[in-house]
Amino acid sequence: MFQPLELPLAKLRLVRREGVVNVWCILRKKYLVLTPEEWVRQHLVHFLIQQKGYPQARLASEYSISYNGLSKRCDIVVFSADGTPNIIIECKAPEVKLSKKTIYQIAQYNKVLKVQRLIISNGNDHFNCALDDSLSVLSFQSGIPFWSEIS
Repeated sequence: MFQPLELPLAKLRLVRREGVVNVWCILRKKYLVLTPEEWVRQHLVHFLIQQKGYPQARLASEYSISYNGLSKRCDIVVFSADGTPNIIIECKAPEVKLSKKTIYQIAQYNKVLKVQRLIISNGNDHFNCALDDSLSVLSFQSGIPFWSEIS
């Protein structure tokens, strides 16, 4: 149904309701319509927990923020041990090419959360940017970091 990703295949809980495939979100504890973007988000969440060692309790999905008076949602936010946001992750459908527009979108979210790292993924390509606020510089790094590298 959905194309393979450059992430390990996650064992997702799928159900069909009224002809629509739904997936169980382990973070939000509910079934969601399985869109191409949700396919990427769920695989990325499982990858972070199972392969990269991120504690499930430190992840939030569809995290609400207010930006310029508008309600926005970050796809995934990773929190540090003290409860402050540390990483914003933006997920796109596999067919969406990651671009400056995608980086601009996540950078807007960061004006509110002020995290140390931004990650963008369409399930096949992943941009990992560390931020240096003192220099206002984005430093692109390879791969997605392990929890032990950021905690």
